[in-house]
Amino acid sequence: MTGTGVRCMLMRGGTSKGAFFLADELPTDPTSRDDLLLRIMGTPDPRQIDGLGGAHSVTSKVAIVSPATRPDWDVDYLFLQLGVGEPTVSDRQTCGNLLAGVGQFAVERGLVPAGAERTTVRVRLVNTGSIALSTFDTPDRTVDYTGTTAISGVPGTAAAVELDFTDTEGSVCGSLLPTGRVRDEIDGVAVTCVDNGMPVVVVRAIDVGVTGYETGDELAANTALTEQIQSLHTKAGQLMGLGDVSAAPVPKTTLVAPPRAGGAICTRTFIPLRPHPSIGVLGGVSVVTALLLDGAVGHDLLVTSSASGPFEIEHAGGKLAVGVELDESTPPRVRRSTVIRTARKLFDGTVFPRQ
Repeated sequence: MTGTGVRCMLMRGGTSKGAFFLADELPTDPTSRDDLLLRIMGTPDPRQIDGLGGAHSVTSKVAIVSPATRPDWDVDYLFLQLGVGEPTVSDRQTCGNLLAGVGQFAVERGLVPAGAERTTVRVRLVNTGSIALSTFDTPDRTVDYTGTTAISGVPGTAAAVELDFTDTEGSVCGSLLPTGRVRDEIDGVAVTCVDNGMPVVVVRAIDVGVTGYETGDELAANTALTEQIQSLHTKAGQLMGLGDVSAAPVPKTTLVAPPRAGGAICTRTFIPLRPHPSIGVLGGVSVVTALLLDGAVGHDLLVTSSASGPFEIEHAGGKLAVGVELDESTPPRVRRSTVIRTARKLFDGTVFPRQ
């Protein structure tokens, strides 16, 4: 801390935005830490007018980074999802979008030395225990955020960030198929519950009375659909061994429909009840993983050109390309998953929390 302020870097990672902190610059007591972060973000307030938050779950996020506790990786990354209108702080999921900025933040803060041209940072995702490799440009041993890579949902272009995931299956629920089955039924609706880094419930859009091509505003205005999503969310949480998830952001519910823009599948995702403007990185990885399984909900809708992809997921904001290498043994195993994202440093300085 500096005076009454806290050193902070605001970064866009993928299609999310969050406040990045070093762990040793925040209170060690989780209750005190969470209270401070809520005041920094401006929660609770639907507009988050008195803080850094952007009045949406994808812009009310925090990354806490610290040196590795073992030589098997370089840094620890704890993700916290802060509520907007409600004073909640959840560590029950990780965020693959903010992960796209963790390696650069670690280099900027001196936790990891930069390579001469490119740098790979081994990041342990504290929320799930899995390891991800983040590779990005560091010409002259300096992080370069400029580049020509465009991703859906973000204006302009930036430098590419390669994210390579291993050992993500079951990282939250304990197994790739937490219910022990490829297909279940909730409220008379067929679902596939999967966890390849993010607990997700996959549902055919047509089975809940929509097309899967609606805008976020159209989905949000559908009160009957919101009630269905809430029921699917809470009951799937029980089936997946997550307990009471009524106030938790996971599992996420993703509606799938046939692609209509040249992709592999069309999706609409809820976090947990609010329509996502795109789709999360690990949420996308989990959805593709589920759709690759024979007998899974939506398996017949997936358009494939190769066994491992990349698979272009159509979402409300464009497309996300995901690669998944699957071993279809019994039970199925995931060899690795890859995603290309971008990130950008927005500001670096001192943030002053609401008193």
